Amino acid sequence: MGIFQDWSANKNNTKGRLVMVLFRLAVVIKRTKLLLVFFFLYLGFYRFFVEWVLGIEITWNVRIGANFKLYHGQGTVVHPDTFIGNNCTIRQNTTIGTKSNSGAPVIGNNVDIGANVCIIGNIKIGDNVSIGAGSVVVKTVEPNCTVVGNPARIIKQSDLPLI
Repeated sequence: MGIFQDWSANKNNTKGRLVMVLFRLAVVIKRTKLLLVFFFLYLGFYRFFVEWVLGIEITWNVRIGANFKLYHGQGTVVHPDTFIGNNCTIRQNTTIGTKSNSGAPVIGNNVDIGANVCIIGNIKIGDNVSIGAGSVVVKTVEPNCTVVGNPARIIKQSDLPLI
């Protein structure tokens, strides 16, 4: 997978494209010792530009699958140990983190996360889940569900994928 693997997923979303290309490049540099020697200044640029200027805290340690969609991005904070599957969408002001050092969330494939969502704790979000705007998710969510509220509760569940 290359640094442009999220390009088509963020069609008509210039900021999403830019941030994801910068993120994928930072991941490649951080994981390749030879590149790290020559491009360590890039990691400083990434941290300054993406985190401080754009206000999007997605460090190069986060594991994100292909076709990741990032809409708006401002105020987004993702814990470095988080795993996000393929074909996922995150909107602005989303926090994905932990209550303590108890482990980060694992987010499955085809998950759609609305604006202002908090996903907190050592929990798993199943495949094909849709999380409504403003929800606070503190418990594991089974696959093929739609959840909303604070705390988040299932309003729709099906045996068939939502997407």
